Amino acid sequence: MLLFFILGLLVHFVFFGSIFDIYFTSPLVHGMTPQFTPLPPPAKRLVLFVADGLRADTLYEFDENGNPRAPFIRNIIMHEGSWGISHTRVPTESRPGHVALIAGFYEDVSAVAKGWKENPVGFDSLINESKYTWSWGSPDILTMFAKGVGGDHIYTYSYDAESEDFGAYDVTKLDTWVFDNVKEFFHAARNNQSLFSKVNEEKIVFFLHLLGIDTNGHAHRPTSREYKDNVKVVDDGIKEIVSMLEHFYGNDGKTAFIFTSDHGMTDWGFHGAGHPSETLTPFVSWGAGIKYPQKVSAQKFDDAFLKEWKLENWKRQDIHQADVAPLMASLIGVPFPLNSVGILPIDYLNNTDLFKAESMFTNAMQILEQFKVKMTQKKEVTLPFFFTPFKLLSESKQLNIVRKARSYIKQRKYDEAVSLCKELIRLALKGLSYYHTYDRFFLGINVVLGFVGWTSYASLLIIKSHSITRGVSKEVKKPSHLLPCCFIAISVLVAFFLLIQDCPWTYYVYCLLPVPIWYAVLREFQVIQDFVLSLLTFPPSQLVGYLFIFTLGIEVLVLSFFYRYMLTAGLIAFACWPFITQLWTRAKSISLSWIFFSLLLAVFPLMPVVGRKPDIFLVMGAGLLVLLLSLCVVTSLIKRKDRFINEELLLHLFQMLSIVLSMCVVYTTHDSLLKKQGLPLLNQIISWIILASSFVLPLLSPTSLFERLFSILLSSMSAYLLLSTGYEALFPLVLSCLMFVWIRVEQETLQQLSVSYKQKATSLQFTYSPDITQFRQLYLDDIRRAFFLVFFLVTAFFGTGNIASVNSFDLASVYCFLTVFSPFMMGALMMWKILIPFVLVMCAFEAVQLTTQLSSKSLFLMVLIISDIMALHFFFLVKDYGSWLDIGTSISHYVIVMSLTIVLVFLNGLAHLLTTKKLRLCGKPKSHLI
Repeated sequence: MLLFFILGLLVHFVFFGSIFDIYFTSPLVHGMTPQFTPLPPPAKRLVLFVADGLRADTLYEFDENGNPRAPFIRNIIMHEGSWGISHTRVPTESRPGHVALIAGFYEDVSAVAKGWKENPVGFDSLINESKYTWSWGSPDILTMFAKGVGGDHIYTYSYDAESEDFGAYDVTKLDTWVFDNVKEFFHAARNNQSLFSKVNEEKIVFFLHLLGIDTNGHAHRPTSREYKDNVKVVDDGIKEIVSMLEHFYGNDGKTAFIFTSDHGMTDWGFHGAGHPSETLTPFVSWGAGIKYPQKVSAQKFDDAFLKEWKLENWKRQDIHQADVAPLMASLIGVPFPLNSVGILPIDYLNNTDLFKAESMFTNAMQILEQFKVKMTQKKEVTLPFFFTPFKLLSESKQLNIVRKARSYIKQRKYDEAVSLCKELIRLALKGLSYYHTYDRFFLGINVVLGFVGWTSYASLLIIKSHSITRGVSKEVKKPSHLLPCCFIAISVLVAFFLLIQDCPWTYYVYCLLPVPIWYAVLREFQVIQDFVLSLLTFPPSQLVGYLFIFTLGIEVLVLSFFYRYMLTAGLIAFACWPFITQLWTRAKSISLSWIFFSLLLAVFPLMPVVGRKPDIFLVMGAGLLVLLLSLCVVTSLIKRKDRFINEELLLHLFQMLSIVLSMCVVYTTHDSLLKKQGLPLLNQIISWIILASSFVLPLLSPTSLFERLFSILLSSMSAYLLLSTGYEALFPLVLSCLMFVWIRVEQETLQQLSVSYKQKATSLQFTYSPDITQFRQLYLDDIRRAFFLVFFLVTAFFGTGNIASVNSFDLASVYCFLTVFSPFMMGALMMWKILIPFVLVMCAFEAVQLTTQLSSKSLFLMVLIISDIMALHFFFLVKDYGSWLDIGTSISHYVIVMSLTIVLVFLNGLAHLLTTKKLRLCGKPKSHLI
């Protein structure tokens, strides 16, 4: 049993990791030659302002008094520079946004998971190519562009990470700190000859990262007064810095300015997905080399933004976020970042047509260099007769386009040259994508083979262990020696094929794993044959009916990942289930309870997961309901149990006290943050103590089924209340009530099957070592039990949120524990909030196994089979086309189901520990005589 689960865990880890090798590999290549425009640049220095978390509409719109929210930036748009919207890509997080702006490529999602500060893959950037760069702002952002860079030409100045406090009284100090330090820097430069000479060099960059707007957005929402006032602070600060720089450099006209944002933010204060409020960011540029404002009578954009912002007469020029890097490189004359995939927006340039054409030609050659290196790398590790080149951009076509573009420039046909260079860039980018995904189909086929093989093997184990095919075949044939020889030969051929192609070691895992799995399956050919024969004994209509119901159930689970209301439909169907069985006639009270709580739980998937406002009174209401339920249970236990010992009573009272403390902490923390007084230290200490005790207290309770489960509920609720901001605080309570009823329902349905087992659920004890002789054979109804478990787990996942969307995460959930920005600690707390309903369901499942006398191995195998079938669905539904939101969501669905399968093993062990382990604080228990 243990060996099988270890093997299953390893197999699923491989399947889980495969998605990262297939879809999440780094797009970067190395070994290119730097490319730069040979003509003198228009600017000697560049100033980059990045207002973290600033939405385009918030900057451009007018305030409630009809005045521009950012008067200085609006004045730039109307009198000095060019403007537009910068379109970001998913994930709209700080790291990918800044990498796209400064390095010119869209970092893959796995880099975000690996950290905000560390660079998982080395990359080139504008800052690296500059002669000197000075940067001020958040340590999380500045560090990524300074680490791993040779030389001493990058200087960073940042505040302490503890300053990023969402509960602070005034977080605009993060921005004023930057402005004040920049002023002090230039004041010091006047009195320091060495520094003065450096800041007067060419090809230098000043980078000002402004985090206050993002922090205010998370803490107070973008519609708040704090967020909008912070925009005014930034506008005033930029005005002062620009004025100071112009004065410092004697108005030499050699400074270029860029103002933009790394991402926007939704109305409910989140970012990371693909909502327009997150992907539409402002972009304003002015100064040396930038076009002056252009008045137009008509624009090419058909959205309503221009009229809302009263900018319909000022030419709007939208760009992609990665296009900013080549623009900045062109302005100061440094080589384009080697890994950039941005296309130079020449409409922003105020220069000669020759300069524009040469810059675009440089851009095309820089991207073509990446294509050549990528193609060479793939060609070197692929057998000649297997290699399929990208036909749209052959070597002859490359030479032809490059020669033609160079000829156009010599003939002063600049527009034709620019157009040809854009076509070359389009083809090169398409080719880069082609070679980046070259092995995707090959790897996908192997993963699918492994999936199908593992699911078949798990099914055969269930069939064998319960002798489902008994009586069909009387003779047992020994497996032929030819079978292992064939699979050994296949393994050798596959390994040799991968070896001569110099494939990564992970390819060996994905390609060789299906071989032993399918060998194990085909070894049981006799079992397969007998099972097929036994199926043929069923009436065809009955067999088709069972298959249809099973398929429908799987599809409902799959659809629930896309449409949460499918969970509601499923729970309504569950509520009707007693009427189509004998349960309604034999146990009306249990049936009514099942119907009531199923319909009550069905409400939660219909509730909004994003955009909801915190409602502290719902959290308080959930706490009061738990206390009321606790009083009823304790009273019932005192009446029912003659030996309800003091230790048990004290434990329940202590858990009720934890609920009261959680309610007080939530209320006082919410009140303190509203007053901008920060997180009280006492509240923080109590929160962590309650969270830690929630793991231990259930282990002190008796192991009787009802009392242990109720103790787990109380401890879980005390922690869940601290992590709640609204109606979701009621979810674990309703879910647990349904789980208690589920246990009773399963015992009742088992008795209907004439199983001689009539022990009451209230008298059952969780035992650490169950007696294997008590386990019965498998019934068809057990498949329904396994499906119920998977459905309840998915409901626990999506009942109050959608982990597939980053927008479902509310930072306010962790404010009782910490308010200082700590992504991994905050992420861990929010993951625990998600896991609490899982734990409740898995503990109930432990009780179901106990009451139904079914082997945990059999039920667990059925659950794994169902979840693997779902995972195979999502593997085929993964997209690498369409919007970036669609691509990210499709991948995250697969990752979620695979994580569910892996985490299920952990949760099963945790639930077994919580339900069976008994801790004693003071030696042997005392005996009480009545």
